[in-house]
Amino acid sequence: MKKYTFWVFRSLFLIIVIILIGCQSNSMDTDMNREIKIIFLHHSTGKAIWNGNSRNIRSLSGKIMKKLFKQNSQTSEVPFLIKQYNKANGTNYIIEEQDFPKQEIYGWSNYPYDYYNIWVKSGDVEEYMNEPTLKKLSSVYDVIIFKHCFPVSSIQQDQDTANIDSDIKTLANYKLQYGALKGKMHEYANTKFIVWTGAALVKSQTTEEEALRAREFFNWVKNEWDQENDNIFIWDFYELETEGGNYMKEDYAVSPTNSHPNRNFSEHAAGLLVNRIIDIIESEGKTTSLTGEKMMQ
Repeated sequence: MKKYTFWVFRSLFLIIVIILIGCQSNSMDTDMNREIKIIFLHHSTGKAIWNGNSRNIRSLSGKIMKKLFKQNSQTSEVPFLIKQYNKANGTNYIIEEQDFPKQEIYGWSNYPYDYYNIWVKSGDVEEYMNEPTLKKLSSVYDVIIFKHCFPVSSIQQDQDTANIDSDIKTLANYKLQYGALKGKMHEYANTKFIVWTGAALVKSQTTEEEALRAREFFNWVKNEWDQENDNIFIWDFYELETEGGNYMKEDYAVSPTNSHPNRNFSEHAAGLLVNRIIDIIESEGKTTSLTGEKMMQ
């Protein structure tokens, strides 16, 4: 009788283990297949990275296919890489891009003051001057990526007092505005935010003093403003462009007088951005560096 009871309990135990493993597997499959919506907010520098090397063969063939068959084709580098990852890994990540803010009505400014102005000061409504606040964006997207264009690095000497409501580019003002932005993003704990460190300027388009202030600010963002175990993550675009210096490397720029990234650099950076996005979604950013290189496991 005891032997019979032992085998009954053993069989029941094995059945329970099998059921639990099956449930866990189904749960993981469901999570991996869950649609994750990502929005990338940017201007021209962001568009360059989004597109990557837009003159490659894949882009050309995509344009021809679109013209012949009147179909939409994802020829830009970032959505192409996301699509390839989905196909290889059974994931369902959907990434979109958008000019933010738009030229009309708000104006073509996307500096710390402007994100603070739209998302913090006006954050209780869904839109401000036709621009979506976090209240609206977080209701649609699981991941929000945003950046500043390279004039963000033209940082002036601090004034007598810091003013969070000022659009003057100073270290003190930036830090107040970033502090308020962090508090607002923390209110949307179920949304992940990826913040680019700002785009750099080539040497001919800035001064040494401005370049040193830019380096100081972006180091502050990485080392003091950013904190562990929250919903905000960094992609260190500034470091990619400068490689430890204080200016955008001319080899990465359109020209020595144009701080937009060239096609080769844009294609390289697009891959690193995608690495970082996927890592943040799947592993809380623990398997890539801040610049998106995959770390040894």
